[in-house]
Amino acid sequence: MPSTPPSPNDLADLVAWYAEMGVDVALDEAPVDRFAAPPERPATPAPVPIDSPVSAPRPTATVAPGEDTAQQAREIAGAAQSLDELRDTLDRFEGCNLRLTATQLVFADGNPEGRVMLIGEGPGRDEDIQGLPFVGRSGQLLDRMLAAIGLDRTSVYIANVVPWRPPGNRRPTPQETAVCRPFIERQIELAAPDFLVLLGGAAASELLDSRMGILKLRGRWHEMRVGARPIRTMPTLHPAYLLRQPLHKRLAWRDFLSLKEALDGAG
Repeated sequence: MPSTPPSPNDLADLVAWYAEMGVDVALDEAPVDRFAAPPERPATPAPVPIDSPVSAPRPTATVAPGEDTAQQAREIAGAAQSLDELRDTLDRFEGCNLRLTATQLVFADGNPEGRVMLIGEGPGRDEDIQGLPFVGRSGQLLDRMLAAIGLDRTSVYIANVVPWRPPGNRRPTPQETAVCRPFIERQIELAAPDFLVLLGGAAASELLDSRMGILKLRGRWHEMRVGARPIRTMPTLHPAYLLRQPLHKRLAWRDFLSLKEALDGAG
């Protein structure tokens, strides 16, 4: 007996369920059988002679198999002498598989010479599309929070611990975060802000090496040492969390007032 094709309502419900679960980006034009045997890898082409007229391909920041990827990431990140060089290096870095499913690298936004640097966990769908951090609904709330203390994106620098969007907006794994951490640390070191604001528990616990929840970490200044320089650091609630828990906006407001006092020289 032939099967009945799904109705338009069934298909609409399925698409809505996919969107709710975070499945909002197609990775390919056709389904892929992940259980099938992998295709044979093509033979490695012969090296191009130095005097060959064929231009060499753009180098990639690769990591050697079997070695500590995080340690190699630290060495690669440490070699960058400017933010532009770090961005280019990160764009060529092949040690994190998130780059394979993300649309593009989300490196930073704002003014790298600003006194304040804000750091979140990682980009979402809107950020992945535009290539800039905090541009969705949570980014709009962040802009309003900054404006309330006299700041905007021309006076602050914004980045994420993980610069690629995880599939379905899932949380990055500890391994993914460990590989990306040397790059955000080098980014902080090169930007050299006077103050850090860590947006959300994931960024705060990772960069402060703390197991405390964000509600216990926030509300007081910490010290994060990057290179040889200590930086005053304020963990606070992530704007996305505040959209879900609007009653906690008052807590974030207190944190931003502390930042304003520090910028004014009173904190």
